[in-house]
Amino acid sequence: MNMDKLAGRVDAETEATLLSAPPEQYMSSGQLAFFRRRLLEEEQALLSAVKTTTGHLQESATSSDWNDRASAEEEHTLELRVRDRERKLLQKIREALKRIDEGNYGWCEETGEPIGIPRLLARPTAALCLEAQERRELVKRRFG
Repeated sequence: MNMDKLAGRVDAETEATLLSAPPEQYMSSGQLAFFRRRLLEEEQALLSAVKTTTGHLQESATSSDWNDRASAEEEHTLELRVRDRERKLLQKIREALKRIDEGNYGWCEETGEPIGIPRLLARPTAALCLEAQERRELVKRRFG
């Protein structure tokens, strides 16, 4: 069995363990270590993608054909848009890591209630419980 499959299996087992843990173990040191590791892995993947984008943008040759040039510009625009989203995600990851360091990771910033393991597994950068996030989105839709 290769290392990627083994790592994926260990992660899945850890996720299952997290999901089956009793409520009094919420945000235990083991759970915090799991989420720190996951956030750091995601941060490294994003930083690697930034290096790749920089390389693509630097090595692009200018073509004399207008169609080729337009296609290349569109590809660059799309790639930069994706990287901008990733830059914002990188900031959220760093904020989540800071919350782990400060001891308030996993707790809703608005209500103080647990965010919940399933939500954190789906979105490790979450700072709000599902109800608070839904309220925030509703207000945003109503008032722009």
